[in-house]
Amino acid sequence: MSYLGIEKSILGKQWIGPSAEQERNQEKLFQETGLPIALCAVLSRLNVSANSLEKYLEPTLLELMPEPAKLKDMTKAAERILIAAKTGEKVAIFADYDVDGGCSAALLIDWFRFFNVECTLYVPDRIKEGFGPNIKALQLLESANSLIICVDCGTLSHEAIETIQTSDLVVLDHHLASETLPKCHAVVNPNRQDELGNLSHLCAAAVVFLCLVEMRRLQRVNEEKSPDLLEMLDLVALATVADVAPLIGVNRAFVRQGLKILTRRKRIGLAALSDQIKIDQELSAYHLGFLLGPRINAGGRIGKPDLGAQLLISQDLEAAKAMAERLDQLNFERRNLENQIKEAALEQAINRKTVGSLAWAAGDSWHPGVVGIVASRLKEATNLPSVVIGFDGVIGKGSGRSISGVDLGFAIQKLMGEGLLLTGGGHKMAVGLSLAKENLEKAMSRLTEIIEQQSTTIDSSPKVNIDTLLLPSAATLELVELLNSAGPYGPGAKAPTFVFANMQITFLKKIGTSHLRLKFSDDTGSLDAICFNAFDNEIGSTLENHGGNSIHLCGKLDINYWRGRKSVQLRLEDAQFSNV
Repeated sequence: MSYLGIEKSILGKQWIGPSAEQERNQEKLFQETGLPIALCAVLSRLNVSANSLEKYLEPTLLELMPEPAKLKDMTKAAERILIAAKTGEKVAIFADYDVDGGCSAALLIDWFRFFNVECTLYVPDRIKEGFGPNIKALQLLESANSLIICVDCGTLSHEAIETIQTSDLVVLDHHLASETLPKCHAVVNPNRQDELGNLSHLCAAAVVFLCLVEMRRLQRVNEEKSPDLLEMLDLVALATVADVAPLIGVNRAFVRQGLKILTRRKRIGLAALSDQIKIDQELSAYHLGFLLGPRINAGGRIGKPDLGAQLLISQDLEAAKAMAERLDQLNFERRNLENQIKEAALEQAINRKTVGSLAWAAGDSWHPGVVGIVASRLKEATNLPSVVIGFDGVIGKGSGRSISGVDLGFAIQKLMGEGLLLTGGGHKMAVGLSLAKENLEKAMSRLTEIIEQQSTTIDSSPKVNIDTLLLPSAATLELVELLNSAGPYGPGAKAPTFVFANMQITFLKKIGTSHLRLKFSDDTGSLDAICFNAFDNEIGSTLENHGGNSIHLCGKLDINYWRGRKSVQLRLEDAQFSNV
């Protein structure tokens, strides 16, 4: 049943409220704890009981940290890396070009610096070299290094890795593995097919961190000194959020602890980037995922592929400032490229939407650095697993993004096995691929079939999931801070969404060309709101012409910082007039 009877909002979405069971648990939690009912509603949705409340609100690494040695090849990898550090070997880090790859590389480079070993960093060019290790790059690294460590890649790079003859090679990865692993010194990956899968939600930086923990255990046996690993959790938090890993289990603890480290601004590169984009408040998961992450990614997408990783390991403030400025500029250019492709891709996908359980689009000269972001936009618009492919001649490179319940990595692996793709890999929620143009239609048709075999109940109708009703007078700083204590929020732990029912809009102002600022009220009080990109869809013009009608407003609560003052505002996401 629709919440407040809203089957179709201004943005065409159905509002869905909590289940009867959630409401019962919410009331029970309220009676047992006395916490605000709004917080109890969120905790109920997250399946938190009164008995588990304290541990949930204060997740600790001590309690949630898995035992690294239980991952296959972990001790073997840790022992080999320790030897390299102690003996001052020449070490190369081959990293993926995204945030997770950059953070993974930075973790190892920081760790090796403790032993006065300066590693060689190699990040492949997305367009010229593609994803993962290639023969030419590995042979170049082998000629000058006795140990090569591949991070956030390598699990499927059998051919390239097996050309290595004189150097040892270790893979620290999280992408879905095939039945066979590349022949090398060690492959540490929670998504190996011979793993239990209970750590499959870890990003690559988290796998690298577990390797550092295992090395510390080995060092303690010999009473050897090791770096302070807790200070490195800023990188694990950034990678976890930016790689859209589910914020469950130890991932929550990584992000919670990492955010505390980030507030100290000890990492020169991240401090410089925060200053460049004028973040003047305590960092949250939102800042990592939507402000810092995209800029660190921008170098790998359309600029110098190792620029993001170089920023993370920078020890020179002036150099860091220059890199931060360049990454910010590249991100602006990336957004322009994305917008050029997005409209055409949306039109294709929407016209094709009736054919099944996959949204896809392809075009000539679409920049391979932005197809992943466009795939995300496609997923958001259609509520379907989405694939976007850019062709350069007869060969196309693409990216895919999935929805809950659909393992896109498994589906892509099946396509690879059937010979419909040239390359392909990834994990449940995100994949990369390449294919010949002649196989495009057949591959997408087959991909649709595989997805439908996984789940026959994909509901692509747009929805908003509501936690509870709230009055403006209840939206206090204290409540927002309590809600934040139940975070961080992200995949697997969606941020709270509230409805303010039967409100009167008392102030409206267009900000720039697309945003809208407003104030609304009822008999209990008033609240400020901001609606980003309101004029990119129907909500902006509809609210401008509200005509004094009573309205239901839906969104998330934020703390607004202005000239040293803090106030609560609603980040408006949807609305509907109450008499409709």
